Amino acid sequence: MNRSDTITLTSVTAIGYHGVFEHEKRDGQPFITDVVLHLDVSAAAETDDLAKTADYGAVAETIVAMVTGEAFDLIETLSVRTAEKILADFALVDAVEVTIHKPKAPIQVPFGDVSITVFRTREQLQDAHGSR
Repeated sequence: MNRSDTITLTSVTAIGYHGVFEHEKRDGQPFITDVVLHLDVSAAAETDDLAKTADYGAVAETIVAMVTGEAFDLIETLSVRTAEKILADFALVDAVEVTIHKPKAPIQVPFGDVSITVFRTREQLQDAHGSR
């Protein structure tokens, strides 16, 4: 990663069915995702060409597909799988930071939000696939 510019998407919201409790998987709830893409945007800036950057509209669609897709018990799993999917699908992204918020988590005390943030690099993805 020679140069690291960033593209940030915040508050991408979708209903998902993630959680350890039956009612979470049955009823669903909102999940809010923030993503920071690390990449070099120099070629895109020089040429004004979308093909030379990460299409953040397509990234947002990927996020929604992950949240509304396969149900996981943990938002930790959802966060890591979302990061891996973005790296796999967007070749120009060198690293990604994914934060999943679960504002309606079943917590029995007053709270504002619960979230997890993961950071993954293309190198980590390649190492993981090489060792499988």
